[in-house]
Amino acid sequence: MVRVAILGAAGGIGQPLSLLLKLNTNVTKLHLYDIVNVPGVAADISHVATNSEVKFFLGADQLADAVRGVDLVIIPAGVPRKPGMTRDDLFKINAGIVKGLVEAVADNSPRAIIGVISNPVNSTVPIAAEVLKAKNAYDPRRLFGVTTLDVVRASRFVRDIRPDVDAAALRIPVVGGHSGPTIVPLLSLASTKLDLTAKEVEDLTNRIQFGGDEVVKAKNGAGSATLSMAYAGARFADSVMRAIKGETVVEPTFIDLAADPEGAKQIRELGAGDLQYFAVPVELDANGVKAIAQFPSVANVSDFERSAIATAVEALKPNIATGVSFVKGASTSS
Repeated sequence: MVRVAILGAAGGIGQPLSLLLKLNTNVTKLHLYDIVNVPGVAADISHVATNSEVKFFLGADQLADAVRGVDLVIIPAGVPRKPGMTRDDLFKINAGIVKGLVEAVADNSPRAIIGVISNPVNSTVPIAAEVLKAKNAYDPRRLFGVTTLDVVRASRFVRDIRPDVDAAALRIPVVGGHSGPTIVPLLSLASTKLDLTAKEVEDLTNRIQFGGDEVVKAKNGAGSATLSMAYAGARFADSVMRAIKGETVVEPTFIDLAADPEGAKQIRELGAGDLQYFAVPVELDANGVKAIAQFPSVANVSDFERSAIATAVEALKPNIATGVSFVKGASTSS
């Protein structure tokens, strides 16, 4: 059984994510941390009739206790994106939050598996990695950017134009990153042959890339994707927990490709080149990344998709560099 900490548990993603993980029977202890409002969230969720024990931890003074001794840490903490706000705008606020939280994990549960939801993931995952490196606690197999929502949207959006498709069963690999043009759904490699027209592929790709904007606009300033992100985060956490228990599970996620240098050769040849971080389908085990899952035939990847990967790579380079320099710059100035 698995001990889980959610950092940012009282937020728009954190609350529904906490509820979904309380329902997960693989969880034995659920630690809920935030800087405000978390006692009420924990009290509410603790009444759900499953066997896991819920504890709340409020404020920086209790952060170390929140993460001590846990197996899995999920980080949705930070501010949501609002209309007109880019992920670069988000970075300025969320970077410091993620840095502080990961420092606490490194100090108190250095072997925990970490899933970063806080945006912009393309930069916050490199921040987390640099923090862990500075603490001599970095294992690239155990750090993940949670990009599951891109995969969820891909399956759901296909069903919107192909009603005979089972969205829950459909699997579409999504590679690259987790923002706009860095998100590359490989519709040609879907688990079910889709027979899409070129126009449908182009429109679907754009909608998957910018699906978050639909929610931001629909909420009219009241937030971003929280419920669907909580669902995706819970799915990712469930995949990790099932892998910890010994199941074979594959989940697309944003990782340091050094977690499996041999397995990374295929995606590098497909266009990732020498990038350090990239979203790929990953086979999980109790240590995190067991292997980067291989596509059965990259010959099926279309020219459109290969061009999209090239675009994603160019956009990812500065995103990653921004995250790395944030930590290295902070350590130099301190």
